[in-house]
This record gives sequence, C-alpha cells and structure tokens, in this order.
Amino acid sequence: MRFQLCAVTLLFTLAVEAPAYAAEKPDPSLLTLDRIFSGREFKPRKFSARWLNGNSYTKLEKSKEAVGNDIVLYESKAGKRTVLVSAAQLVPSGASTALTVENYAFSKNQSLVLIYTNSKRVWRQQTRGDYWVLDRTSHELKKLGGDAKPSTLMFAKIAPTGDRVAYVRDRNIYVEDLRTGQITAVTTTETPDIINGTFDWVYEEELRLRDGFRWSPDGKRIAFWQINTEGVRKFTIINNTDGFYPRTIESAYPKTGQRNPICRIGVADLQRRSTTWVHLPGDERDHYVARMEWAGEGNSDELVVQQLNRLQNTNRVMLVDTRKSEGDTTILTEKDDAWVNIHNEMKWLKNKAQFTWISERDGWRHLYLASRNGKKFDLVTSGEYDVIQLLHVDEKKKCAYFIASPENPTQRYLYCIQLDGTGLRRLTPSDATGTHSYSISPDGSRAIHSWSSFDDPGETELISLPDHGKLQTLANNAALRKRVQALKRQPVEIFRVEVGSGVVLDGWIMKPAGFDPKQKYPLLVYVYGEPAGQTVLDRWSGSRYLWHTLLTQRGYLIMSVDNRGTPAPRGREWRKSVYRKIGIIGPQDQAAAVREVLKSREFIDPKRVGIWGWSGGGSSSLHAIFKFPDVYHTAISIAPVPNQRYYDTIYQERYMGLPNDNVDGYRDGSAMNFAHQLKGNLLLIHGTGDDNCHYQTTELLINKLIQHNKRFTMMAYPNRTHAIKEGKNTTRHLYGLMTSYLMQNLPP
Repeated sequence: MRFQLCAVTLLFTLAVEAPAYAAEKPDPSLLTLDRIFSGREFKPRKFSARWLNGNSYTKLEKSKEAVGNDIVLYESKAGKRTVLVSAAQLVPSGASTALTVENYAFSKNQSLVLIYTNSKRVWRQQTRGDYWVLDRTSHELKKLGGDAKPSTLMFAKIAPTGDRVAYVRDRNIYVEDLRTGQITAVTTTETPDIINGTFDWVYEEELRLRDGFRWSPDGKRIAFWQINTEGVRKFTIINNTDGFYPRTIESAYPKTGQRNPICRIGVADLQRRSTTWVHLPGDERDHYVARMEWAGEGNSDELVVQQLNRLQNTNRVMLVDTRKSEGDTTILTEKDDAWVNIHNEMKWLKNKAQFTWISERDGWRHLYLASRNGKKFDLVTSGEYDVIQLLHVDEKKKCAYFIASPENPTQRYLYCIQLDGTGLRRLTPSDATGTHSYSISPDGSRAIHSWSSFDDPGETELISLPDHGKLQTLANNAALRKRVQALKRQPVEIFRVEVGSGVVLDGWIMKPAGFDPKQKYPLLVYVYGEPAGQTVLDRWSGSRYLWHTLLTQRGYLIMSVDNRGTPAPRGREWRKSVYRKIGIIGPQDQAAAVREVLKSREFIDPKRVGIWGWSGGGSSSLHAIFKFPDVYHTAISIAPVPNQRYYDTIYQERYMGLPNDNVDGYRDGSAMNFAHQLKGNLLLIHGTGDDNCHYQTTELLINKLIQHNKRFTMMAYPNRTHAIKEGKNTTRHLYGLMTSYLMQNLPP
C-alpha cells in the first residue's frame, strides 16, 4: 500500500503543477517546464550545408517563388549565390506543391539531383521513404521504385556513371536504370532472416552502420554486407496501445554470450548478374565486419575491410582482391589487451600507396601513415595528447587537420600538423574556449566552423584556412544568447577533484543565482559513467542545461563528474582501466568524487545528495543508490540495464569480455545484484517499447526489489522507445515527473 500511495501522490502533484505554471506571470528571468519543453523559445539556430566541390557548398533555403525549398549553391571565395534546384522544379506532375526535401545528393557531374522525401521511421535514426530524381538538363522529375509502396526505399545512391540508382527495399538491393526505368534485383531474399544492403539491430546500434552497400568507382559492381540472423534468438516487444488487441514486434537481438548473426561481404557484378562472396578468415558468427570500402579513389578492384574478432581486441585491416574468389592480404593489425576501436577516419592518399590510421598503441590516440603493402607505419602526431578526430588531409600542403585538446579534456579545438610530423599548431584562436567543430572544404581552403560553450549556444561561421580568418556569420544565436543571459543563473564552474591514488576527475557544478555559501543546499549529480559517453564537456546541451538551470532556480546545486572509462581525451590508460569492470570502477569514482566535494564545499548538505542518469547513466544511478547508501539519498534511473547479461553482445562483450570468462565482473557490475542494499528514494522510469535497453531488465529489477521488500516509485511510458519522446507531451511529462519527485524527496 505504501508504494501505491507514493505513486498516486506523485501523479497528483504533477496534475496540479501544470496549471500553476500556466498561471504564473511571464518573467524572462525564471524558467518553467513549459518554456523549456513546450515551445521553441530556446531552440538554437542551426546551419546545415554540405560541401559540393572545391570550396563551394549547398544548402536548403525557403523559396520565394513556390511553396517549398530551393537548393542553393554558395561559392565561398567569390561570394556568389546560385539557385541550383528551385522548389518549382520539384513539383511532381499533377501536384500543386513541391516535394519536401529531407535529403539530397548530386551526381558526379551535378546534372542529376536525388531527392529523399516522405520518410517514415523504422527505428532510432533509420527511416524509409521515397526517392525522386531530377534531371537538371531536361527538367524531368521522376519517382524511383516502380510499383513499390510509398515510404519503402532506403539509402539510394546515384552510380558514379550517372545512369543508374541503387537502393534498398525490403532487405534487398535494386538498381534502377534512369534511361529505361528498368529495375533489376541485385539480391534476392527468400527468408526474413537474410538482410542485404543494410543491417540488423546489433550491427546498426553498436557498430554505427546504416547503409550497407558501396558502388565501385567505375559503376560496374556493388559491394555489400549481408546479415543472416538465422539462429539468433528473437526479442519480443508488446505494443498495447496502437490497436484493439496487443501487437508483438520481434527482432533478432543477441544478448551477451549468445549466438551472433552471420555477416559476409558480397560483390555483385552488374553486367554478368553474378555475385562473388568474399572469403574472410575465422568463424562468420564470431567475427564482425565493422567497415568496408573500395580501396582508394578510382580503385574498382580492391576492397579494404576491417574485421574484428568477437572479443574486439584485434582489428585486422585487409585488402581484398575482388577479381579472385578467395584470398586477402592483411596490411595492418591493431591489437590491445582491452579492446580496439573501429577506425572511421581512414583516408587514402592520392598515390594510393598510403592511408591514414589512428592508433593507441603508444598509449595515446595518434595519427599514423600506413603503407599499402603493410611494411611501413609512420607516426605523424606524438606526445601525451589524443587526436580526437581526423578531419582532412591536404596533400598539396602536406598537412593534416584534426580535433584535439591537449590541456583541457572538456574542450575541443582545431590543430594542424605536417605529414612528416613537424609544425604542430593550434588553429582555433588561443583566446577561444568551449567546443569547436569544423566541416572542411574539399580543397582545404575553407571551413564551416561551429562553436558553443556550457553557458552559450554559440554560432556558426565561414572561415578561411589555415589562418582561421572569419569570412561570414552563417548562423547567429544572438537572440537566444540574450534570452539565456536574462535568466537568473550563475556561470558554471568547471573543476577537478582528486579521488585517491593520484586519480583526478573532471567535473562541473551549477549554483543557484542567489547562492549563499553559508546556506546548505541539496546536490543533484548528473551521470553517464560508461565508455559510450562523456558528460563533462564545455558545450551547449540545450534543454538539459535549461532544466538543470530551472532546478538551480529552485534551490539545487547540479554537478557532473567524468569517471575513469569515459571517452575523454586523457589517454588509453584512462579509458581502458575499466576493462572487465564496467559498473564497478565508475560508480566507485563517482562516489569518491562526491565525498571529496562534500569535504571541500560545506554549503552542500550531505543528507540531501541525489543522482540521475539515462541509459548507461540510469545504470550508474542504480549502482550509486544501491552500493553507496551513505552518499546518495535519492536516485532517478531512466532506461537502465540493471543486469549486463541482458544487453547485446557487441557493446557489453567489448568492455566486459565473454560472460563465462568474467563471471565476477558481470555479477559485480550488474546493479540488480545489490538491490537488497537500497535505503534511499528510487524512481525507475522506462519506455515499454524500448528496443535497446529492454523494459524486461527493469521488470527483473522490480522483482528483486519486491523480493527484498524495498519501497520505490515506478513510471512506465507505454510503447515509448529508449528516447521516451514519442507521443504528445511526453518529454514535458517526463521532466515534470522528475522535477516533482526531486521536490518531494530531495527538497530544496
């Protein structure tokens, strides 16, 4: 009865809270949940563009002549603006309005433009939609797919020869001839277990793979992934809300230690209408084909493949001669005692004899030049700092541009270095702080530069390189900046805290506007704490920052700390010290940081310390409230994984190893095994339609809590995914729920 009463009281509080906010007189200095989540008052201006060639870029702009958007070209040096495709050209025959352009791509000679529209969500970021092709010379607009149902095509790409388009439909790859309209099936699938040209759940989520095919540079062949999920156990989600009777949704989901899908690479010869299967070493179920591309510009004979073993501690980079049915050449092998990372920034030099590579083999993420024959491996960057991301290689100037932050792991800047390892210099101005990102033009002379900081939404500008000279403001957030500056708040304080044994953690803390060091304040900790995310970053975080600011206006201190194992640019040892100890070292670091902060900041009330987090942060919040009841008194856990054994193979085994080889680690790293130690207030939140961190695991935790007679509060969002954002008012309701729970159980 106590649990039921608690839940009813909570929901009643929410019901009466909304009208109270609505009745408040508008005060620009005070935040409300409605201001943050129900309107667009705090939406930043974004600039979306793509480089076309040289230093020209294209973007969508509202048309002045028709309802819809034009595709506009800007020549960044000359400053010339040209409408390449007008909205009027995108009006289908018999229609009165233009296609809604959700994405677009040009053919190599820019005579064709491919338009993506009418998309429908599949899961997470993946969608299906319709594709149209506009011939800019004949002005003919044609829909692709023949008699395909609306919103069923994916990943369409124009052939390098400009005469065909390939796309995925219903797990198969098709090629459509733009001259004749003939549609040819490149693959045929007789069972739903076979997926061609795209991916199953685990490959998409954990290897970040979406479109699964590549045109050869000569347009004669298509290389593609094929996933076979036969034998992979299915996970069932029950949809109770979209019909008179429940509907079940099944997907292949390999949990730790279970059978993986088979993955292989096929090369389809479009003239011969035959497919050759690439032979790769090892068991196809216990290796991952993590990356695959044609091996350099103009190379239509060789593929370069990155293959991980199941433990993901070895990455073999292989050249595959597609003219042969068997045979591969391993040109590079990356190994680690913990795990290795997939390389996303492999760039072939124009001589085709070298490519770039990022490795941690000397203890830091550094840039190397590797030879095609595997005999040379030359270090380009060196020193005790990490190359966070390689952006561009300018072969004419023999230099590489990359993101790094040697002095401050919470920030990001642009650096440049000569390919012989000399001339390292920071290009982001020395007086600039925060987080900086760059999209560099193909010729290396221009960049679209965006920046923000913790308290500032920042802006986007066009700059010249390598001098970083500002040429033009592309998106100015002056109005939003003014609204943020009008809020009652204090600037964030970014700090460091030592937690013992020489371990120093980065953190930030937000204080109330009228902060009085003689008072006692409750502390709410925001946490993630796993290798997939970093929370202590000097960058704008939008609605989360505003919600935290709202809480400071109500008398809370908000803090976040990055424990060891988070992906901060602090070297290999920092990141991989948690190997086989996820859920063990992180929560220990977090609790130690809170204890140290309590010692040094007497204005924090040690009896009112709370913590909240989502996904991995939801798991970290459970560890905190269960394992350290002397430190934390209230926790909000959203979409957690209470038992690591129930998460997927690729993510969990990467960091924990196989379950049979790390029994103690999986047990001690799973929060539900410590549920009997709960003493404080716990709010569990989960979407029942979560296909990532399954609602099942929260139900298992609930059973544990019931078994040990523990009181807690629970909120299930029907049929919501891991993001818990679907449906009208969901986000507003979620944050209202959390706000009320904190006000009741961690009162300011």
